[in-house]
Amino acid sequence: MANDLTIHLVDDEEALRRSLTFLLVSAGFAVRAHSCAKQFLDLLPFSGRGCLVTDLRMPDVDGIELLQHLRRFNMEVPAIVITGQGDIAAAVRAMKAGAADFLEKPVGEGALIAAINLAIGQRRPGRAVADCESVAARVRQLTDREHQVLTGVLDGLQNKVIAYHLGISSRTVEVHRANVMAKMGARNLAELMRMTIAIDAVEQPTDTARIPAINAWPACAR
Repeated sequence: MANDLTIHLVDDEEALRRSLTFLLVSAGFAVRAHSCAKQFLDLLPFSGRGCLVTDLRMPDVDGIELLQHLRRFNMEVPAIVITGQGDIAAAVRAMKAGAADFLEKPVGEGALIAAINLAIGQRRPGRAVADCESVAARVRQLTDREHQVLTGVLDGLQNKVIAYHLGISSRTVEVHRANVMAKMGARNLAELMRMTIAIDAVEQPTDTARIPAINAWPACAR
């Protein structure tokens, strides 16, 4: 861990701030804790390298709005979103807003440190292009139906809603979803979203790598 890296922890719950600060300091990180998004935003622009760990649900400015502020300021800060009320739709919004990962409370030490190291590593020069090429190759392995299920997942839809749109059973959606995870080599939803969002970073993706829009789904048979 580089000496110039500071973890900026943003959470309105004092007990959690103290707990995560202790966890990260014990792991060797320099930590600066903030009770609200405004405290963190007031520091911008800051010198040195930083990594943001922010709660999702906070008063005034929540975690997703905080990430959107960073985008408007053109601040390239790797970010991890944590939440006690995890759901797919919120996770999708967080990843699309620029989060490198999202974690559910209670946050385990190993999971948080791994997420931070991954978020920092994603910023290495040349990493994004390599990731995009690898992901595009995996996406091309998906069947049309698996593409459709993937689209539903990335839109934050539950299995039963995806099943309704496609005219198939929820169980069939579960099977296709498992196949997508296996073919993409994704261990969890956050990793799957990181992979597919990486494709958006390519300026001119090939048609075979595109994820179709949900409103273009056909009402196909099983």
